[in-house]
Amino acid sequence: MMYSISEIADKFSLTTRTIRYYEELGLIKPQRSEGGRRFFTSKEVTRIKLILRGKRFGFSLDEIKEMIQLFDQDSSGKKQLERTIEYGKQKIKEVNKRIDELKEMKQELEELQNDFLQNLMI
Repeated sequence: MMYSISEIADKFSLTTRTIRYYEELGLIKPQRSEGGRRFFTSKEVTRIKLILRGKRFGFSLDEIKEMIQLFDQDSSGKKQLERTIEYGKQKIKEVNKRIDELKEMKQELEELQNDFLQNLMI
């Protein structure tokens, strides 16, 4: 099945500019009609799903591009999975650090709130 850029934009709630940007970065490679119109195959739809999933997990577009290109180089997917695991481990460390920071912030806010409440009772 072939999709136009506007159909892809609607399907993924993206702007056509974002889709063209992904193409400029080499993340996707839509086919072109004789008139230059972009047409997206199921392969490109899958790539866009991967891009959006990667973004949701906090991967940069460069990291996502590398993972996609690894699959193109090795269709077994082994290299892609190995690199994705490496990136995933780093992302988990970052998330854990952010969780610790947020817990500390919450504790500080609770202490401040308690101090303020105590001052009101004086």
